[in-house]
Amino acid sequence: MPTIVDCPTCGKKVEWTAENKYRPFCSERCKQIDLGAWAEEKYVIPVVNPPKDPNEDGN
Repeated sequence: MPTIVDCPTCGKKVEWTAENKYRPFCSERCKQIDLGAWAEEKYVIPVVNPPKDPNEDGN
């Protein structure tokens, strides 16, 4: 039985199989929407402990 996941873009149920070339997305469209969101910097990875001084090298 294949694993079923939710498409990160639209929420549609998707089979996580090798035959699904868009996984974890349901379609090329949803994959491109997600890529566009990354390109527009809508997603960010937070910095846990940013340096107080960006020029500080930690020494």
